[in-house]
Amino acid sequence: MPSHTSFSHTMSEMEAYTYYAGLPSRPLLVARTGAPWTAPTGPEAYSVIRELRAVGNHALKQVWEDNLALKIHDALDSMKVKWTSTDVVRNANAGETFALVVLWIGVMPALSIDDGVVVALKCRELLVKFNINDVKVEIRESVVTRSAGPKLLSGYFGRTAGACEPLSTTLGIPICAKSTPWAESTGGFFMIAGANTKRLLLVTTRHVVLTPNKNENEHFENKDDSKGCHNKEVRGNRFETDYLERCIQAVEGKDSPEANRKRDYAENQLGDARKALSKLNILSQNTSTHWATPENRLLGHVVLSPLISIGDGSSNEDYTEDWAVIEIVTSKVDAGNFIGNAINLESCISLDLGSRCISPGTTPDKELHHPITLDKNGHPCLRESKRGRTSGLTIGQANGVFSYARNYYDHGKVETSKEWAILPLNSTSRIFSEKSDSGSVIIDDIGRIGGLLHSGTGSATDTDVTYATPISFLLFVANSVL
Repeated sequence: MPSHTSFSHTMSEMEAYTYYAGLPSRPLLVARTGAPWTAPTGPEAYSVIRELRAVGNHALKQVWEDNLALKIHDALDSMKVKWTSTDVVRNANAGETFALVVLWIGVMPALSIDDGVVVALKCRELLVKFNINDVKVEIRESVVTRSAGPKLLSGYFGRTAGACEPLSTTLGIPICAKSTPWAESTGGFFMIAGANTKRLLLVTTRHVVLTPNKNENEHFENKDDSKGCHNKEVRGNRFETDYLERCIQAVEGKDSPEANRKRDYAENQLGDARKALSKLNILSQNTSTHWATPENRLLGHVVLSPLISIGDGSSNEDYTEDWAVIEIVTSKVDAGNFIGNAINLESCISLDLGSRCISPGTTPDKELHHPITLDKNGHPCLRESKRGRTSGLTIGQANGVFSYARNYYDHGKVETSKEWAILPLNSTSRIFSEKSDSGSVIIDDIGRIGGLLHSGTGSATDTDVTYATPISFLLFVANSVL
């Protein structure tokens, strides 16, 4: 096996631009340790498709959060590297089982290749000092970005679920501040304020309901002013009809048991979809009538939001504290249409899934770090889902090795936060989160809440790694002030 300490000092432009083919943002490679890169050759020379995977079990996990990460950050700062994130992932070739663990460092677009070589080798030396000899170092350009009427409908299940979803009480409600309707985000999860009260609260991220460019980063508490609103238009379901018609065309003229089965299934589904269109027309008319004005779209108002900070001062965890609590007005949600913390899975994963997921609890911190389930390659991994304002319902894999993000502020202040990282499921799956998905609640396969999505690393438009704050930390700080 080639040495992981060897380094290609003559990295080509082709390597820099194609090394991360397959990743959502396709970041620019700055420098790396490891074996020399081999360019694709031949008449059909395609770039190797990459995919990120959770680390699973590895010796690095034992020292990463306790000491090694801090040493890496100190080294980067001493070399005046304007870094943005440090992730530990497996960078795999799609379709291959084996994948090396990589210390993946994101930097601002200013570090030269020559300086990047020095930085990568220095970080590699630190890994060896901690007896970590089988981990590569890769540096890439990357930024961390924060992803910004009548009653709501009860949960809809069936062909109209996709269109009804934005107006229902299931999780993933698109929300915005009344003063900044262009900055939409996602409602997280519901809470009850106290044991003997009927006040229903919705937890989401602060940076959208109280946008930084419109509000000072100060503790906010107000039980009267209406700050949160529901501002989302219904989308049609024509895409599903088109899809089913294409399915029929694909097997038209073919005479085999499999083709006949596919044709019969698609024709039955198409009939159901056409029936649903009449319901969607009624829904569209009702939406135009009852949800047209901002007053009718009002969901509630912000009652509490601590300032955005790193850690809360009363715990040893430097997680991102970016949350707000919205009190829901009873004209939108009451006992008649509220079904609890539930995510509608219909019309998103498959055409015939027909189920929903209701959370019975939260994922313990220990399990976030040490998952008890395995991925297809045998590595411990938690599969997670979320429904967001932009990307809808997506599935990803949580990384048991937590990441770090560097936060730069206009007045020169710099802070580093620890983040729970969620990766895309594989190279062919949808991106896990996009802009306006901030505030989405992340749940595992058995419905437990794991955390609240707030940002991600990648480019300004595409996210490679999604960052979230663990639910245990959020509940800890929320219970101390509510």
